[in-house]
Amino acid sequence: MSKVALVADSTTYLPEEYIAKYSVSVAPCMVIWGEEELRDGIDIKPDAFYERLSTADVMPTTTQPTPADFESIYRELLDAGKDILVVTISHKLSGTYSSAEQAKAVFPDAKIAIIDSLTASLATGWAIIMAARAAEHGASLEECAAVAQKCLEQSNLFFLVDTLEFLHRGGRIGGASRFLGTALNFKPILEVIDGRIEPLERVRTKNKALDRLMDIVAERANGHEAVRIGVLHANNPEGAKDLIANLETRLSPIEAISSGVSPAIGTHVGPGTLGIAIMMGEP
Repeated sequence: MSKVALVADSTTYLPEEYIAKYSVSVAPCMVIWGEEELRDGIDIKPDAFYERLSTADVMPTTTQPTPADFESIYRELLDAGKDILVVTISHKLSGTYSSAEQAKAVFPDAKIAIIDSLTASLATGWAIIMAARAAEHGASLEECAAVAQKCLEQSNLFFLVDTLEFLHRGGRIGGASRFLGTALNFKPILEVIDGRIEPLERVRTKNKALDRLMDIVAERANGHEAVRIGVLHANNPEGAKDLIANLETRLSPIEAISSGVSPAIGTHVGPGTLGIAIMMGEP
C-alpha cells in the first residue's frame, strides 16, 4: 500500500474512476448561490448546476475550500499513517493554496508537501495522476512531489469560451480583458500561463476556433513523445466527444481522459466552454 496520499481541490475535477482508483482526497470549493452555500461536486453536480444556471436570476459566485476543510482531510490521512502531497489550483486564480498552507501549520511535524500548480483543471489532474502512480511504486513524498512538479512543467491548458462575460464577472479574466468589447461572433482562445488566464487568439465562429485550438495543441505537441491529453467541457459533452476523437486521430496520445468541469470552474467560464490539457513527455 502506498505511503503517500494525494489531495486535490474540486477544481481539478478528475473523473470519478481516477479519484477512486488512486484514493485521491478532494477538498471542495464552495458555490455561493443567493443564500445557499453548496459544496462543489457534492451538494451540486455539473448537470444540475448548468440546468439551474440557464434560468437563474441571481448568478453564483465561488470561494475556496477553508483551512478547516484541508485540516480535516490532513487529520484523517495522518491518522492512517500517510504522508501527504497536495496539488492545488493556481494561487493567482484562487485562495485554495493559502487555505492548504494554513491547515498545514496545524501539523508542524507532519510530512505534508503542497504544490501550487500555477494552472488548473486537468492540467493539475495529470500531475496528481502521475504522482499517485509513483506512490503506488513506492516513491517517497519528496519523489512524488518531484514527479508532480515535472508534470506541471510539461503541461499546458487551453480553452475556448463562448463568451468572456463569466470570466469578467468573476474577476478571473486576466490578460484576456483585451478581448472584451470585440465582435460577438469572435471566439477567444485562452491559455493559462504562469498561473493566469491569457489570450492567445480570437477566431471568427466557434467551428473555426475549434479547428485552430486543435492546431495550437498539435503545434505544442510536435516533436514530443508520450503525449497525454485531457478534454474538458462545461455542459458540452458532445463537443468534448468530438474534440477528443479528433485529438486522438491527430496526436495518437498514449492516454486520453475527458471530464465535465466542476460548478466552481463553470461559474467562471460559462456553459459551452471546451478545454484541452496536454502533458508532453514522461515525468
